[in-house]
Formats: sequence, C-alpha cells, structure tokens
Amino acid sequence: MSLRRARSVDEYVEWVRQAVFEVDDLRDCLEYESEDLATFPAFLDPLEAGIKAIYTAMKDGSYAFGREDLPFMDLAGKYAEEIPFHTLLKQINETHRRGIDVGGDDA
Repeated sequence: MSLRRARSVDEYVEWVRQAVFEVDDLRDCLEYESEDLATFPAFLDPLEAGIKAIYTAMKDGSYAFGREDLPFMDLAGKYAEEIPFHTLLKQINETHRRGIDVGGDDA
C-alpha cells in the first residue's frame, strides 16, 4: 500500500506542525500517567528532537527534501505500537523522500 504524500507545501508543513503537537501531547500524557519521569520510553526524546528539528528547519528556510529516511524513522518503526501518530510520521517521511504530490497521484 502506498502512503499518501502531501499535495502542497502548506499541507506538508501542517503535517509536521501536527507531529510536533502529537509528540508534545504524548509527553504530556506520559507525564500525567507517571509520577516517575524515568519511566519515559527511550524513543521519546530523540523522536521529539527529530520532529522539532525538521519544523525548525522549515521555519528558518534550511529544510531540504532528501532521498533517505528522516533520522527518527528507525525509532518510529521500532516503536510503532507505542506511537499513536506513527502513520503521520510515515506520511511525512514519504513526502520527504518523494516530494510533494503535485500531480495528485502516488504512482
């Protein structure tokens, strides 16, 4: 199954902005559920840093599409069951690797 890619730059930026919100929300939920901060999953800090780095690069104009997976995708794949927004991350990565879907088809 082919993943849907963003159809515009605005949509792509919104997906990344949504991922920033989702990772912050995940952290908030885990903090609320746990008194002991040492119980945070090992993937949370690097995932959060990676998503926020992409968003920062978009805001400052230094972001560039690439052919390789985004740096946090290994973690996202390994911990997919624990990341409720894993599909969003896969869509962001697919758009990063293959570009904006300006033609409207994912062929």
